[in-house]
Amino acid sequence: MSRACLPFPVNIDRPPRSLRARLAACVAAAVATVALGGCTSISYYAQAAHGQFSLLAQARPFDDWINDPDAKPALKSKLETVREIRHFAVAELGLPDNGSYKTYAQLDRPFVLWNVVAAPELSLKAHQWCFPIAGCVDYRGYYSQQDAQQYGAQLQQQGYDVQVVGVPAYSTLGWFNDPVISTFINYPDGELARLVFHELAHQTVYARDDTPFNEGFAVAVEEIGVERWLKARHDDKMIEAYRRFDARKQDFLALLDKYRDKLEANYDSDATDAQKRLCKEMIFDQLRAEYAQLKTQRWNGYSGYDRWFAMPLSNAHLALVGAYHDMVPAFKALFAQSSGFPDFYARVKQLAQMDKAARHAALGDPLPADQPREKKRDRKAERAPV
Repeated sequence: MSRACLPFPVNIDRPPRSLRARLAACVAAAVATVALGGCTSISYYAQAAHGQFSLLAQARPFDDWINDPDAKPALKSKLETVREIRHFAVAELGLPDNGSYKTYAQLDRPFVLWNVVAAPELSLKAHQWCFPIAGCVDYRGYYSQQDAQQYGAQLQQQGYDVQVVGVPAYSTLGWFNDPVISTFINYPDGELARLVFHELAHQTVYARDDTPFNEGFAVAVEEIGVERWLKARHDDKMIEAYRRFDARKQDFLALLDKYRDKLEANYDSDATDAQKRLCKEMIFDQLRAEYAQLKTQRWNGYSGYDRWFAMPLSNAHLALVGAYHDMVPAFKALFAQSSGFPDFYARVKQLAQMDKAARHAALGDPLPADQPREKKRDRKAERAPV
């Protein structure tokens, strides 16, 4: 839930061949948007292009860091691990063999960017931002936390529930060679592999205007990939650590699913808006209380998700949960029907070329992607042994 696909909209169909051409394309996109959105739009595109360029400018090849006597041994070890993960991604998962995740950038901030997510006061349907080239997405990214918070405050004044969430990594869908960043390099090895597999999956297939499809595919690839990578490592300690991480994640998602259902039932009821607002606050209070209970009874006090609860909860916190996870079972089922990763990717690419409704129907998901589901998957039952 804390990742992004793009910090700004770009043409994903035919990426330019050189870095200069790609940066020029970003500037051209900004200029083209002026007529559509005025000064606000060009300011947004300008910060996005500057943020991306700055990130690339700070990235250095792994060997530069590994051979640097001033670089910390822990960093060098992590970069060697990412190199192994990267090789596995290409050799065993059929993910792109390009320049991504072969350089490292040290940033002076905890996240590479911040996403603004918004939803109406009495709905879990995420607000979308649509662009003339890349289509519609359910978030808006900023390289400055202050800029993101200022924009979020504007949306709150318009009556939206808003969440500003830090993002450790994102994919430029193959337009640029995405670097490894200090914002996630210190993740445990299993989580590091998961992130790399996820972001490389975004470079493999992308469908316009369909966040649930794109994220469901990437999460399926990451989960299948991490399971295989851990088996190949033959490291019982690492496998057990990842099992604990994954078990907590599945517990957390199941908890959010439960309260999404409660909120959707409230908003779909015949109650007055005032009654719905009161019930909404009660539901969020129940969510906080059950989370505290979960930490104590199942996680032995593990507090890794406390940051999610740090700000007042709102619809924006839950608006994108389904977008990342509801379609994962369908993609895993499709993988089981495939002869391997190349066949799987070919099938997913065919789906991406279909009309949105048709592709969801083909995956056994006839509901529109932005509508709530009547049934949620049993995450614990689906948990595969590593």
